[in-house]
Amino acid sequence: ATWGTTSTMFDQFENLEKHTQWGIDFVERYTKFVKERSEIELNYAKQIRNLSKKYQPKKNAKEEEESKYTWCRAFFTSLNELNDYAGQHELIAENMTSQIIAELTRYIQDLKSERKTHFQDGRKAQQHIENSWKQLEQCKRNFERACKEADRAQQYFEKMDADYNVTKADVEKARQQAQLRHQMASDCKSEYSNYLQKFNQEQTEHYHTLIPNIFQKIQDMEERRIERVGESMKTFAEVDRQILPIVGKCLDGMTKAAEGIEPKTDSAQVVESYKSGFEPPGDVEFEDYGQAMKRTVSETSLTNSRSESKPDKSSKGKKLFFFKKNKGSNPEDFSHLPPEQRRKKLQAKIDDINKDIQKEMDQRDALAKMKDVYVKNPQMGDPSSVDPRLAEIAQHIDKLQAELQKFEGWLAEVEGRMPTRSESSHRQSAVFETQNSTPPASNSQDRESPDGSYTEEQSSELQPKAPPEPEFDEFEDDMLPTIGTCKALYPFEGHNEGTLALAEGEVLFVIEEDKGDGWTRVRRNEEEEGYVPSSYVEVFLDSNAKGILIIIIKYSSSIALFDGL
Repeated sequence: ATWGTTSTMFDQFENLEKHTQWGIDFVERYTKFVKERSEIELNYAKQIRNLSKKYQPKKNAKEEEESKYTWCRAFFTSLNELNDYAGQHELIAENMTSQIIAELTRYIQDLKSERKTHFQDGRKAQQHIENSWKQLEQCKRNFERACKEADRAQQYFEKMDADYNVTKADVEKARQQAQLRHQMASDCKSEYSNYLQKFNQEQTEHYHTLIPNIFQKIQDMEERRIERVGESMKTFAEVDRQILPIVGKCLDGMTKAAEGIEPKTDSAQVVESYKSGFEPPGDVEFEDYGQAMKRTVSETSLTNSRSESKPDKSSKGKKLFFFKKNKGSNPEDFSHLPPEQRRKKLQAKIDDINKDIQKEMDQRDALAKMKDVYVKNPQMGDPSSVDPRLAEIAQHIDKLQAELQKFEGWLAEVEGRMPTRSESSHRQSAVFETQNSTPPASNSQDRESPDGSYTEEQSSELQPKAPPEPEFDEFEDDMLPTIGTCKALYPFEGHNEGTLALAEGEVLFVIEEDKGDGWTRVRRNEEEEGYVPSSYVEVFLDSNAKGILIIIIKYSSSIALFDGL
């Protein structure tokens, strides 16, 4: 049914005005609801982004280590997917603002203007019919009054005409007055009849044409408003639905990242990250003190890390050894690390330097091409303007190449010294990097023990262990007999009193074997005797010498390392 043709709606103009105003209020309320929803989406997206950023890996060494493991990479991937997920919720807020809030805001203004026009037309029509009704009532009252006055004039005339005492002139006057009143009543009747006919036509047009048309326009306006609200509600759902495929991809990415976690690979990576390159100790044989003692150990024995032997106070020619730890900063050559870890660090450093060199060379080539263009076309630029930059790049390349050679030298050194399973067990392993008993070095960057052995502080950071610092009493007057020979594997400076300097490859006489403190007493000639680190020499005892060399390696906390692996 339409509002204009429904007979029971013609007098509900004011109620329709209230209803349409309530409809506009509803649209404004719904617009406010969508606005608050978009703000929630923006705040949610912001919180998700902040959460993702908070747990993103920082650019430091620890995070670089974490990136080696599949479970860490999976988490970082999930964080990136979560960041994209937040972006989709920002898109929801953006689309709701442009497709619903902005559209409804403009529509509400148009709706208010249209409603105002329709109800203004309705009020005009209502006012006009009311004025016509008032004028009809006035015509009716005029006709009624004229009829009454005509009746009175007629009665007066008849009274005067029946009275014989009244003059003929008075009677004529009363007759004329009665006729005048009758004529006036007739004119009022005619006016009333004509206006009544006009009013009925206007009233018919008002209730059957004007008001129905206005009501129809209001009804159309109201139906369009309801339809528009429905479309907005549909858009509200579709805006959310549109992001579901992308959100699904984000969730699929998280699932795929989780499925990419490989426990076996991660556990193998632990070995790759922390393996030292050393071999575990060999079997310890029974020591029969009734016969010549023999102990078989591998070149990486952990004897001294289990029970650090102290020199015999009664032994002649030397006092107790004291061990210290160097708490300096990590050296540039990574000599504080075990051989395998040091090799990996040096290789990574070399790769980075090569990348920097290649980058500089690319810049140099580009500038050289630019200079050639300037030479061929001077109007494009001055060729000499490129020379300072080329010189600067050349200096930088030379500096990088020098640094590359330095690290390549350290890498070759550590690769040449790393023990392998095929090597003879007679090769001596090294003590930890020292300050006083290291191979000769021109600067602090070359400080390293032969095999890069290491110890561990209580803080669990790898630090180089200080060398034993032997102090000796005066030597006996009688020279001890030689029990074999030894060959120096590495150079040794021998700064401490009672020690003897070594040159790599030098052959010396052994006069006292290692007693478990890591030092062997040797003689160069009849006048030069002293102690050298047992790990710096390879000992060859005479077949009839009393006792066999005990090869002792000093590690601090190496047992914990092998047990952990």
